[in-house]
Amino acid sequence: MPIMYNTGEWFKVRPDYYRKVELATPDWPLDLDLEYMWVEVAPYGGPLAVTRDPTKLVPVKGTARPMIRIFDTTGREMGHILWNHGKLIAMGWSDMEELICIQENATVFVYDMFGREKESYSIGNEASVTKIVEAKVFQSSAGTGVAVMTTSGRVFLKQNSSKTERKLPDIPNSSMNCSCWEIVTEGRNSYCLLGRDREVIKLFPGETVGTITANLFEKPHERIIKISVSYNHQHLALYTNTGLLWLGSVDMRQKYCEFDTGRKDMPLQMEWIMNADNSEADAVVISYPSYLLIVNRNADRSDFPYDPVMFLVAEMDGVRIITQSSHEMIQRLPKCVENIFAVNSQEPASYLFEAQKKFEERSYKSDEYLSMCREKIDLAVAECIEAASYEFCPETQKSLLRTAYYGKGFIRNHNPDEYIRIMRILRVLNTLRHERIAMPITFKQFSHLNTEVILSRLVFRKHYAIAIQVAKHLNLPESWILEHWAYHKVMNDPNDTEVARKITEKFKNPSVEGISFCNIASKAHQAGRDDLAIKLLELESRAWLHVPLLLKMRKFNRAVGSATQSGDTELITQVLLEMKLHMMLSNLHMTIRDHPLALNIYKKIMRESNRAGLYGIYNTEDDQKAIAEYHFQNAIETEGLESNLSMIGNAYAQGRCTLEAELCADTSRLIKLQKTLSTKYNVSLNGLSIHDTIQELLLIGELKEAERIRSDFKVPERRFWWLRILTLSSQHKWEELEKLAKSKKSPVGYDPFVEVCLKQDNASEARKYIPRCRDNRRVIWYMRANLFNEAIDSAFEQRDVHSLFELQKNQAIVNNGTLQSKVFDCIAVLEGK
Repeated sequence: MPIMYNTGEWFKVRPDYYRKVELATPDWPLDLDLEYMWVEVAPYGGPLAVTRDPTKLVPVKGTARPMIRIFDTTGREMGHILWNHGKLIAMGWSDMEELICIQENATVFVYDMFGREKESYSIGNEASVTKIVEAKVFQSSAGTGVAVMTTSGRVFLKQNSSKTERKLPDIPNSSMNCSCWEIVTEGRNSYCLLGRDREVIKLFPGETVGTITANLFEKPHERIIKISVSYNHQHLALYTNTGLLWLGSVDMRQKYCEFDTGRKDMPLQMEWIMNADNSEADAVVISYPSYLLIVNRNADRSDFPYDPVMFLVAEMDGVRIITQSSHEMIQRLPKCVENIFAVNSQEPASYLFEAQKKFEERSYKSDEYLSMCREKIDLAVAECIEAASYEFCPETQKSLLRTAYYGKGFIRNHNPDEYIRIMRILRVLNTLRHERIAMPITFKQFSHLNTEVILSRLVFRKHYAIAIQVAKHLNLPESWILEHWAYHKVMNDPNDTEVARKITEKFKNPSVEGISFCNIASKAHQAGRDDLAIKLLELESRAWLHVPLLLKMRKFNRAVGSATQSGDTELITQVLLEMKLHMMLSNLHMTIRDHPLALNIYKKIMRESNRAGLYGIYNTEDDQKAIAEYHFQNAIETEGLESNLSMIGNAYAQGRCTLEAELCADTSRLIKLQKTLSTKYNVSLNGLSIHDTIQELLLIGELKEAERIRSDFKVPERRFWWLRILTLSSQHKWEELEKLAKSKKSPVGYDPFVEVCLKQDNASEARKYIPRCRDNRRVIWYMRANLFNEAIDSAFEQRDVHSLFELQKNQAIVNNGTLQSKVFDCIAVLEGK
């Protein structure tokens, strides 16, 4: 079956195939020689940290101060760190692509990939005092952890910067030195494996002393010098000083094989090769100077000559190898790729690939190959799509995708979603692998990290245009990327007008949603660029978002304007309270007077909390009516109305409130009169209304005084008569009441006379006034006074048949035969007419 040009890099470690994939060749600076360097490489195609190896004699070039240089995988320098701390013990990379540096006193420094320091923390006092000799950076479920070994042989472990350090158990017979050690993560726990002589010691948290495992090797050796744990922390490799290699499970209960490498020299590194199409590991790769050895579980081997110095980087689906002149990746060959490209492959995907090639050549053999895989063509299409995702070469990807496209035409109702998804992802992966981006990740790594992390890494590297295109291509929101781009502009472009113009131009695209100019303005404020922050806030249409930043900037006039524009009373209140804390009252009043809603809310706040402040506002505004009301309320509460009435009246008069000013004058006169009358007649009139004052005077018989008050205060005559009628009836002065009724025509009529008499149960007095009432009311009053005979006569005189019928139903008339006959006769007479 087909032999593609990329199979030349395949090699077999029985029974599996492995391959070397060539990545972008690094172009290191001329002054960088990796042979004399200590290199730490971040996984997932991340950056490299390079510094002089203190164990090697290095010709000094430039400054003698230690420097850590940071490169991407193509050899482009991204940043550097002038190391001015203590002795550097270890370096490593976090899962967030942060460089972690551990110095001799157990202090950990964290830098970003551009060499900027982010934070620092300590592993603990004991480790700091006793000093450390070795350190490891490891990944755990809690994040990126650090483990250190002190000069006293103790191991301390910190699972992330926020957690407290943990002291691991004592090493048995600690007087004997350990030759190697490694950290293993198991679920939420991390523990340490140490190699010492011919035994492995396990230090598990919570135990008092470590457990020893010995006699793992069958062949004789002196000591274990290398330990390697697989990427998934399931497998363990041990290497001895005699060149023996032991492979087994990490708990050392299962042994895969024991292999004699035949080499006596010290290996540089040893890493497990994780499988690309599952989560297992079947082989380890061991690097020596100018030599690379691969050994699998079946004790089969493959070796290659290599550059004198190489650095191995364990990945989740292989091992990367970085040298002075190359960058490669070793992987176990994915099964789907082997099925298609292996020599003499009889798999359906291989036949389909050949059928598509013959179809392009317009050969009749295309149909022959197609007939060989027609029964399993859906499986063949799926394998071609999967194989394309594992390939690094764009031409091979295209060939496999063309094959899948060709094959799916023969499948009824084929769902193309997976084909489209893989094609989109491959376009993104090819972009990331380009030397300008320098993120050579695999499809499996891309799926593990997820697209949000990939975009975040692009944004952090300032590849904004690429990140936006990737987001669009994968149908993901791009607004947050633009927001980060805007942050970058704010921090680095000194021209405020130009920055605001560029940001507006980028954000006016209707497809961009969810961007807040306020977040960008906040960054501008943090950078000390308040003018730019104001310009950016003006672009934000949602006024309520302006307020927090404007308050922080002490731009109170704009803040109260934005809060008022939003119409949110709680927000306005918050602004006013903040202004009250930081502004002089006079300035505060001048600021809010142009915002009526804010002014009214402020008045309400002052009314409830500090009424004295209210007077200041009214004074500033020259609001005489409000000043009068303020004094009036104070006078009521302090019971000082009399002394303040003249001031209140003057304020009303200045505010052109004539009616209120007159009322104040009348009230003042009334209070003075009440005091005089109270003293004169020994009664309490203070605080009474005019109505009540007149009534009290009538009750004590001072008619003349009452009439004088009526005249002075223009009390209506009808009201005065009512007061006299009520007073006389309550005192049973019936003769006085009769005289009042006869004195002149009553302005209130005579119904009140009848009503007060009946209220006092005096029907005989009421009889005097009923004839003087209106015709339509007489019958009613007679009935209420139980004068039924007069009621019948009045109804008959008025020819009111309806009232007669009502009288006929009255129980008192029903029980009185004479009256009943009289009603019948009157009704008969009126109906007869």
